[in-house]
Amino acid sequence: MNKQPKIKIKETKKFVDKNELNLWKRGFTPQAEIWNGRMATVGIGIIFIIIAFISQFS
Repeated sequence: MNKQPKIKIKETKKFVDKNELNLWKRGFTPQAEIWNGRMATVGIGIIFIIIAFISQFS
């Protein structure tokens, strides 16, 4: 049996300050992911409203 040395992996997490959450940052940042989620929610809401109007008038 070969004894392999144990490798310790130290996890580092970057926490985002609450003041920075609403900043408009590009790239793979927490702020960009928050804005992507917000815009997706707005888009889905608009689609539901359009479908409701189309079904009401047809």
